[in-house]
Amino acid sequence: MQGRASHLQSDCVVVGASFAGLACASVLARAGMRVSVLEKKADSGEKLHTTGIIVKDAVDQVALLDGLPSELVHRINGVRLYAPNLRHVDLAAPGYYFLATDTPRVMRWLAERAKQAGARIAYRNSFNRAERIESGFDLGEAGTTRFLVGADGPTSRVANTLGLGQSTKFLFGLEHEYAGVEIAEPDKMHCFIDRCLAPGYIAWVVAGVGIVQVGLARRVADEQPSAPAAMAAFLEKISPLFDFRHLRPVAVRAGKIPCGGIVNPVAAERALLVGDAAGMVSPLTAGGIHTALKHGMAAGQAIADFLNGKSEDPAGAFVRTYPRFRTKRLLRYLFDHFQSDTLFNLLLGTKPMRAAAGIVYFHRKGVFNPPDRVEASRTEERVAGDTTPP
Repeated sequence: MQGRASHLQSDCVVVGASFAGLACASVLARAGMRVSVLEKKADSGEKLHTTGIIVKDAVDQVALLDGLPSELVHRINGVRLYAPNLRHVDLAAPGYYFLATDTPRVMRWLAERAKQAGARIAYRNSFNRAERIESGFDLGEAGTTRFLVGADGPTSRVANTLGLGQSTKFLFGLEHEYAGVEIAEPDKMHCFIDRCLAPGYIAWVVAGVGIVQVGLARRVADEQPSAPAAMAAFLEKISPLFDFRHLRPVAVRAGKIPCGGIVNPVAAERALLVGDAAGMVSPLTAGGIHTALKHGMAAGQAIADFLNGKSEDPAGAFVRTYPRFRTKRLLRYLFDHFQSDTLFNLLLGTKPMRAAAGIVYFHRKGVFNPPDRVEASRTEERVAGDTTPP
């Protein structure tokens, strides 16, 4: 549905047709609730800021993804991890995979599922105000609601309006999409460590759906080069392996990625934050789709139970089920303060490095290729324009 959401009386209004927002709205609608989703964009697939990688855990655990069309995904079976000197090691875990996605079309597919469940999606409708009334909130032109969910990103207007917590620690991500090109080893996610170009995180090259995605995310400080300058330097660095320097991207994504963990407070009476608005992004990997879908659905069920008089307000006990990322916040701190290119060059392929990669990429499920599979990138043998990695 498009158009104004005026004068509606809703059981729940979800602000933001995000992964978390659509998951929450779908569950609420299936529970018989009157649900409205306010989305300021004209389309849930517009102006996205995510790389769109879905981990196997999400496919296994999130029923909302059942029936995800195969043409919207490309399976990635492992990781090729590059040290700053471009030596690499291949990492894999039996049965584990990632799905690169055509993210705009996935978002439209999720929105359609929410509408089929009975949710109303009001595009081009911004959240402007929320005044408490006895039965919930008066949202002005958006009508009244018994419960309000903020799923409107890391700079959530719902959080700001209600005095809830907001993220203060961010990475900044920048990604180019290139069409009409292919890369060698397209079934691997190519990840690059480089403290100068991607401090606090990584850079990557991934074969997506009909495109190749090239990006980096980084902690930003005044003395560092800008993200576009870092991207140009990254493209130059990897040109012996993948040469995109003379290609024009068909799309560019950029945006803030919260990396400080769950905000505080994350809820108030009859109001709850989910997804990026709640800081529900892994502080270590910056991955948030799995947790957004999983906890968005759980929030929808908890809200439905509350509105049906079966449980207490989710602002109480339910929010204590949100992930706290204690180990990953510690690893984030260590990576922020002690990242060393020299150390990564020395440790690539060692048991400690593989163990760390197990936490980051495979949630400790990995059995990795042995150290003798580590190979030096034969940079000196590459010629200009050669896009084949070693």
